[in-house]
Amino acid sequence: MALRCGIIGIAGVGKTTIFNCISNTKAATGTFGSGSSKTNIGMVRVPDPRLYELEKRQSTEKVTPTTVEIVDIPGLSKASGGAEGSGNRFLGDIRNTDALIHVLRCFDDEMLPHAEGSVDPVRDIETINLELQVRDHDSLGKKIEKLRKTAKSGDKDAVRGIEVLELYSSHLGGFNDARSLDAGDDAWKYIADLSLLTMKPVMYVCNVDEKSAIAGNSYTDSVKKYLQGQDTRVLTIAGAIEAEISELDNAADRNVYLKDIGMTEPGVDRLVRAAYSLLDLRTFFTVGPKEIRAWTIRRGMNASRAAGVIHSDLERGFIRAEVMKYDDFVTLGSESACREAGKLLVAGRNYIVEDGDIIHVRFNV
Repeated sequence: MALRCGIIGIAGVGKTTIFNCISNTKAATGTFGSGSSKTNIGMVRVPDPRLYELEKRQSTEKVTPTTVEIVDIPGLSKASGGAEGSGNRFLGDIRNTDALIHVLRCFDDEMLPHAEGSVDPVRDIETINLELQVRDHDSLGKKIEKLRKTAKSGDKDAVRGIEVLELYSSHLGGFNDARSLDAGDDAWKYIADLSLLTMKPVMYVCNVDEKSAIAGNSYTDSVKKYLQGQDTRVLTIAGAIEAEISELDNAADRNVYLKDIGMTEPGVDRLVRAAYSLLDLRTFFTVGPKEIRAWTIRRGMNASRAAGVIHSDLERGFIRAEVMKYDDFVTLGSESACREAGKLLVAGRNYIVEDGDIIHVRFNV
């Protein structure tokens, strides 16, 4: 599935360093305060220990994790969208993502000046949010003008559309994000085509120094306090450490390094899983001697559509899905054991696939 998670933030906070740690694409990093002038796109493998538990019970030629597309968007600043040019284009890049990872600088280093002259992650959140809110306010204003022309003819749907859009416009005018407004059950049909930037789910990554990698610091504390009560998540990651870990090809070397600094896994693994959750995605598995593979679906997807994620022929010729729960398979040890224990479900096309389902699709084309 072509689902994108965008990495955003003030120029020079370490976005591209983190992108390089999690992505199959290695992008050039800029100096702090200048940043990159190019959008970078890469694929990220989603770490899932369940795959290797499945492998213990079913020998296979290869194990394939699921992936998510990550977009590293060049650093924004005040008035990024105020004129035509690169800042405007980068805001357009944000529009084409499904969720956002907002990276914040939460460390001091006199050799690496901050773009705004001082380290203040809460100020940086407000700076970026304002830029996104201004762009959304403009988008709403343009659509309102179009609907007013239609409403003059007595079109009731256009009148309702104006009501919804003006609610959002007023909400944004009060320095609020679109995602925090409930404008009614029918609101989505009037704003869906706008792809509002502040409607996208967002999580925050505090980029800290090595000594703050586990417990955080005063900067991360200020971020958590500022975001308290908001429906979001805050992760603390030491980008410089993660860059060093990502350079270690040997798993044993990585484990020794992690143990030495008091970590059980790379911080970026937590980040990738959190991004996957942020996109409201679910994973199902196919298990066999040729391959054990994780597949990505959106929450609420039914069995026939999930089959289409594997191959369009499977959706077109769908007959049924044979479904085992991950816990049952791991506990009982095999498909045959699940079948004998009555733990293999024969499901029709409307079965809603759950996270961790192991599915074998029967089809005919």
